[in-house]
Amino acid sequence: MHETEKGSIALVDDEENIRETVGFALRREGYRVDVFTDGLEAWERLEEELADVVVLDISMPRMDGLELCRRLRKLSESLPIIFLTSRDEEFDRVLGLELGADDYLCKPFSMRELLARVKVLFRRLALNRQPTDASEEKVLEVDELRLDLRRYTAHWRSRVVPLTVTEFMILHALVRHPGHVKTRQQLMQEGYPHDAYISDRTIDSHIKRLRRKLVGIDPEFTGIETVYGLGYRYQLG
Repeated sequence: MHETEKGSIALVDDEENIRETVGFALRREGYRVDVFTDGLEAWERLEEELADVVVLDISMPRMDGLELCRRLRKLSESLPIIFLTSRDEEFDRVLGLELGADDYLCKPFSMRELLARVKVLFRRLALNRQPTDASEEKVLEVDELRLDLRRYTAHWRSRVVPLTVTEFMILHALVRHPGHVKTRQQLMQEGYPHDAYISDRTIDSHIKRLRRKLVGIDPEFTGIETVYGLGYRYQLG
């Protein structure tokens, strides 16, 4: 990261008002922000020098966010990427292509929510660059699941579960009270504490993806249960 700022962010969006408002908010927080109007413009710069974090729109001219993300992932598997998307269904397609975004927000989004997600990714980035100090570890272990609450990482039977920040927060909400039902409203508050634009369907999509990822590692995983009419709960095996 750069010495004079908290870190550098590449903001890629073809909407001028998004570039202006988000760029202003991020700079006010002390980040260096480089703005780009489309994926090709961003790629030409980032290919030479990667930012610390990328905030990336999906639908853009010349080169869309999907293609830019593919190219960036070839340069770095660990580069934190947040997608901005107009529809949650659109992001289902992104995940289906396994592009490896760290998080995403649907437009319109809360600026406080975006800033919170960026801070989490920078904190995780800094922690991953530090040697592990067992005395400082904050870990929640339930059944075969291990959550690192400082690095926002998850392991099932010692295998990494590749979760976005949002998925991690929702899984943590379920796991820390095993057997207790969490309503969709409660999970919305846990996963998006600063965002007023989230719907019940968004939570259902996150739960679907959480299950898919965990079952992909262990086909016998059944820990996340649907309680019809109420919400979800994590059941011990």
